[in-house]
Amino acid sequence: MPDMASPEQLRARLSRIEGQIRGIAKMLESDRQCEDVVTQLMAVRSGIDTVGALILDLHMCACVDKADPGNRVESLRDSMRMWWRFAPGAAGFGGVGPDGELPPAVLPPGASAQ
Repeated sequence: MPDMASPEQLRARLSRIEGQIRGIAKMLESDRQCEDVVTQLMAVRSGIDTVGALILDLHMCACVDKADPGNRVESLRDSMRMWWRFAPGAAGFGGVGPDGELPPAVLPPGASAQ
């Protein structure tokens, strides 16, 4: 398992993203090519996705791994809900429903969302 990201590493990544966003604003002011701007926007999105995944990993290590064995499944489900709120396209559907429940496609056969 890779080492977990430290708060300092997360802040460094966020600072890099912040700089990229400032750079995009300057690109727009100087009438840069749309393709160049979109490329930088995609880089920002990728950076945000990476930070989100690292934070979710921290959450899973702190909450799921250390949860009472009887509550681990529910802790894992909570983590999955969090991920789908963050990245709704990650599982190929629109994420959790308005009630915060997982879609039936990700529930085990015979299980019902409560």
